[in-house]
This record gives sequence, C-alpha cells and structure tokens, in this order.
Amino acid sequence: MNTSSKTTLSSDYTKPHYELLDGLRGVAAILVICYHIFEGFAFAKGGAIDTLNHGYLAVDFFFILSGFVISYAYDDRWKSNLTICNFFKRRLIRLHPMVIMGAIIGAISFCIGGSQQWDGTHIGISATMLALLCAMFLIPAVPGHSSYEVRGNGEMFPLNGPTWSLFFEYIGNILYALFIRRLSTKSLSLLVVLLGILHIWFTCSNISQYGNIGVGWTLDSVNFWGGLLRMLLPFTIGMLIARNFKPFKIRGAFWICAIILLILFSIPYLKEYNGIHINGIFESICIIVIFPTLIWIGASGTITDNKSSMICHFLGEISYPAYIVHYPIMYLFYQWLIKNKLYTLTDTWQIATIVVIVSIAIAYACLKLYDIPLRQHLFKKFISKYGNNK
Repeated sequence: MNTSSKTTLSSDYTKPHYELLDGLRGVAAILVICYHIFEGFAFAKGGAIDTLNHGYLAVDFFFILSGFVISYAYDDRWKSNLTICNFFKRRLIRLHPMVIMGAIIGAISFCIGGSQQWDGTHIGISATMLALLCAMFLIPAVPGHSSYEVRGNGEMFPLNGPTWSLFFEYIGNILYALFIRRLSTKSLSLLVVLLGILHIWFTCSNISQYGNIGVGWTLDSVNFWGGLLRMLLPFTIGMLIARNFKPFKIRGAFWICAIILLILFSIPYLKEYNGIHINGIFESICIIVIFPTLIWIGASGTITDNKSSMICHFLGEISYPAYIVHYPIMYLFYQWLIKNKLYTLTDTWQIATIVVIVSIAIAYACLKLYDIPLRQHLFKKFISKYGNNK
C-alpha cells in the first residue's frame, strides 16, 4: 500500500493531492484492523470469520490506489530526467522505514507473548533475532524450510504477517519502473484484460482451495503466483485509471465510497453453487469493477470545508502506519482470546475497542516521532541534494 499527504513531505509528490482518496485509504486501513478483530474470534475457536467477512479485500483496494498514485505521480516525470535509481530511492524512503518499525514491534510483541509458536513450542532468541533481521530486509520465510518461521503457521513474515503485501508492493514498483511504465495506454489496457481473465479463472476455479482471494501471505507456489496476480491486476487497473481519469461532479463522494466499502466488506461469505464459486465471482467483480469505480468517484469528489479536509488528511496519514504496525498487537489479542476461550465481540468488546484504539495510537506515534522525521532526513540526504528529478 501507499500513503500520501497534502504537500510534498519528503519523497513522492509534487502534484496536488486527491484528499478524498487519502481518506478512503484510511477508512480501508481501519476496516482491516476491525476485520482482524473478527479473524481473532475465528482463529481462537477454530472456525470461519462471520463478521466483516471480506475485509481482506482492503489489500486489493490498496493495490489499486497504489497503481493510481504511482502512475499519477511519476508517469510524466520519466520524460524529463527521473532515473530508475532515483525512483527506487524515493519508494524505499517512502515505504521501508515503517517496514522496519513493523518488524521491531513484531519482535517485541513475540517476546511479550512468550516467544513461542502457536502450538506452544518455545523459540530461542537467536531465531527471533534472525526473523527480525530477515523481516527488516523483506526476506520471506519459506514454510517448512526456514528456521525463522517462528510462529509456525506458514507466514511469509511471521513477526508481522501483513508485511507480505509490501513484499508484493515492492515487486510491483520494480516491474513498474523497469517495464510497465513503458507500455502505451493501449498495451496497458490489453495487459489489464489478460490479467483480469487470469484473475477470474483463479478466483472462480478456487485454485488456492481457500474459497477466496486471500492469497499471498505465505510462500508456497500457489500463494506466490496468486499473490503476484493479486497485486498486478489491481495495480495495473490503478495505472489505467490514472492515465484516463477525467473527473465529474459528485457530492458526498467520500461518504458514498466509505459506506460502499463497509457494505462490500460486510457481505457474508458466498457459498459454492452447482460447482460455481460464487464468492470468487463476487471478489473479482469487486476488484475489477466496483473498486475502480470507487477510486474514480473518490478522485472526482472535492472537499469544501476544513473539518472534512482535516479528517481525510488524518486518515491518509495514519493509513499506512496503522496497516503495517497493528498486527503484532493482534497476535497478543489472539493469544488472550485463546487463553480465555472467548469467541465473540459481545464478550470482548471492551478489550477489542482498546486494541483498535491502541493500534491507531501506536501508528500515529510512529508516524510523528519516527516515520516523518526519518523520511525528511533521508530525503534531504539522498534526494534533495541531487535535485528532485534526477
């Protein structure tokens, strides 16, 4: 996922911002946190998620936003004197400080939780430190072959599970800089169509056997190729929207889009019917049709008062930090649920509320005390002194 602010902070943006998209990114990030609360209940009782069922689709929404923002911010700058090296510097400065912070918080959380796998097996400090080092450099754990797969449930990044999406985000950025940006709009459209066909086949045939598009979090073959497809389709759709975007007048765009996201994420899991994976069809429709429409509506909307602008700005600022640091807190919440055999929001709403608030508070503290200052320093040291467009 990507984040932004109203003005150029340190690395990516010299153009005016789409503030409503910032706000929607924040809404999606908060919905992810809430989704993981309900995931905890399902994990603790060994069942299926029964509330906010499709919250994992927020990741696909993030990938569309990322493609849109990157194409909007950079496409025309390659025609001047932006270099691949400079682009990669900017993206690393923008994304990687919080990757490192998420890994550190993940290691602290793991130690607080007793340094043990989910089955109770104790993990030594050396394996934990190795997992931390690998997470900092985005080196994924291979299930069954990596000593630093410390939680024992196959996660690519066991100290902070959601880092998997940053792994694919980086791949998307590399492919964009080396190849995809060079495609004409017509060729990009053809690529989107081909990826869309593959995506529909993948989801509707239930290739992963998950019953949903929730792939990419581990490093087996289905999850790697499925995760790559899961990133590439929405990312290129976002690029295509940016290249063809023409705004139209619409009132209440932020609330319209936010409510639709909540409704989509809340739709119950759709069961297979006569061999047809209805849930896969629903998810492909969301990613190929509905989410791009929401991006278009959000980019077309305008903010007319300071209060709304402040809300969207705040949501946009915390979106990436909240996404990347909240899950280590969830691990502790899950352990608490399992220990106390609590499986519903009714029984745990006070603690669940605290978990959400603490996740957002830690994200905000990381943003203000660590992420922004560090990015400003790195931008000044590695970008500004060479000129913004070199």
